[in-house]
Amino acid sequence: MLELRPTCENCNKALPPDSTEACICSYECTFCAACVERVLFNVCPNCGGGFTPRPIRPSRNWKGENYLGKDPAGTKVKHRPVDPAAHAGFSKAIKDIPPRKR
Repeated sequence: MLELRPTCENCNKALPPDSTEACICSYECTFCAACVERVLFNVCPNCGGGFTPRPIRPSRNWKGENYLGKDPAGTKVKHRPVDPAAHAGFSKAIKDIPPRKR
């Protein structure tokens, strides 16, 4: 199950479990939508993959004990600000390639 990390790895903005601004790559690197768009250009600085909106775990037990109360969001902050110049160099060659083809 997803960790549901609590903040953006770049700007440290709070991303609670019900946030519609949280984006993740396939390794669950977590960034806010603004950083994905304006700083990262949809290129994960950790793996080079693209981002997708993070799913929202149900807050209510609708079925089978699969909900936030039983499986709470993560609390470990991974604040690793991205160096914009270094990321520009890294992402230059791949940012125009659709994530599904990287």
